[in-house]
Amino acid sequence: MAIKKIGVLGCGLMGSGIAQTAAAAGFEIIVREVDDKVLDKGMESIDRSLSRLLKKERVTESQKAEIIGRLTGTTNVADLSDCDVVIEAVVENLELKCELFKELDKTVKDEAIFASNTSSLVITEMMMATKRVDRFIGLHFFNPVPIMKLVEVVGTITTDHSVMDEAMAFVKVLGKVPIRTTDHSGFIVNRLLVPYLLDSIRSLEEGIGSVSDIDNGMKLGCGYPMGPFTLLDFVGLDTTYYIANIMFDEFRERRFAPPPLLKRMVLAGHHGRKTGRGFYDHRNPANPQPLY
Repeated sequence: MAIKKIGVLGCGLMGSGIAQTAAAAGFEIIVREVDDKVLDKGMESIDRSLSRLLKKERVTESQKAEIIGRLTGTTNVADLSDCDVVIEAVVENLELKCELFKELDKTVKDEAIFASNTSSLVITEMMMATKRVDRFIGLHFFNPVPIMKLVEVVGTITTDHSVMDEAMAFVKVLGKVPIRTTDHSGFIVNRLLVPYLLDSIRSLEEGIGSVSDIDNGMKLGCGYPMGPFTLLDFVGLDTTYYIANIMFDEFRERRFAPPPLLKRMVLAGHHGRKTGRGFYDHRNPANPQPLY
């Protein structure tokens, strides 16, 4: 199947990034949001992102106009009916995702591929809300989507091999690097990353080192671009806590269990950069100070 038209469910941080990336690769894009206000906010985010690229001379004025011209917004799920691929990028709520896919399945053409951008939920659970179990996959993009190169292509036990091949080829056309993985919570990246982040918090709890010492140890000793606590504050402690709980429910292993300190910080509203306080004090963004 020749993929020409892409539907994107959600125009938030991830959805807008996916829509921008696909439009820049030459695809026609239909972005669906719950209401015009949220949709407009997402479209404005895409315009700002492209303006930054224009300022850095990574796109021209005409290229920006062409990308914007390939984007259409809607609040009606039925407008995605003739899409070749539909990528879901709404909030990490399994019930909501299943309801959307069930509704989509009734209106979108049978040969279309459905994909979820979830980072931790089980693809098979969403797939079972549809009748296209052989044409349902995960496409896990990374934030910020226009910059990050990796996409995890997730197959279930019922995904047709040709669909996986199509998805791998599609991701390459987007200018990304696809890796194949199977439908296990966390896939490849979070399966390895989340225990590392949680172990860093446990090391702090046990007094092995301070926030800055552990961060510097991993940066300078392992060559990581940022330490675990800097990354936790960037991703969001609430997001990490949510993903860890999903993975613990799936595997029931201690390495996926959120440490008590993480739980208490989330309960206290200390979610990292977005709230101004996490493992660092971010009131001065140019010079965040460790708090532990």
